[in-house]
Amino acid sequence: MEELITRAARDIVKAKRIVAITGAGMSVESGIATFRGQGGLWEKYDPEEYGHIYTLRTAPEKAWIMLREMEREIIKAKPNPGHHALADLEKMGYLSCIITQNVDGLHHEAGNREIIEFHGNMREVVCMQCGKRLKITEISIEDSPPRCTCKGAFKPDAVFFGEAIPPLALSRSQQESRSCGAMLVIGTSAVVTPAAYMPRIASSAGATLIEINPEETELTPLCNYLIKGPSGKILPLIVDKIKNDLANLSV
Repeated sequence: MEELITRAARDIVKAKRIVAITGAGMSVESGIATFRGQGGLWEKYDPEEYGHIYTLRTAPEKAWIMLREMEREIIKAKPNPGHHALADLEKMGYLSCIITQNVDGLHHEAGNREIIEFHGNMREVVCMQCGKRLKITEISIEDSPPRCTCKGAFKPDAVFFGEAIPPLALSRSQQESRSCGAMLVIGTSAVVTPAAYMPRIASSAGATLIEINPEETELTPLCNYLIKGPSGKILPLIVDKIKNDLANLSV
């Protein structure tokens, strides 16, 4: 483990410009249950029904039955040490951006500024009638559905089934993946597109791929190496290694 931590720290310093792609594993470490996994919310509610943009537009009270449970999980969650370590890497000048599949907004809360959110953010809502934008904490999620002063229903500022990934998010993530010297693949198997394409783009461009996951994934064979463990433990160790041993890592 110590050798891999040193190797990752050296590869980050050598690369100078790195990108992190993060998935549900980081959210789980902050106490947010996975929506897709066994026992997850999507076993209780069909996401293509309750989470479809058509349902939200035509029957928002139905969509908010599931959304209310999702929002309760997200509102109570706080960034974990892994989130804070990525914020440190950005402040230190190594991390160019984070590409995330997560909708919890915890990278923002931890202090990262350069974040590409493929699926949007559930910590903000947008009125589907007038476009007014508010933080989730500024509305009552117990209303069915929560409504704006204009009487329009609020929609979490996330990408729903039936909606496209924002084109700017896709084009920028491709550009960042092509230009990075190393990519951290954290808490994700990266099998859901378009996020699945980014490590492959980075690898094809010659970047070093460093996977940080508790177990091997379908992406492991593509990566240069895997550091097994939770990101909340591994990432702070890497950051501390860079801070305390930069002179040796630069050799």
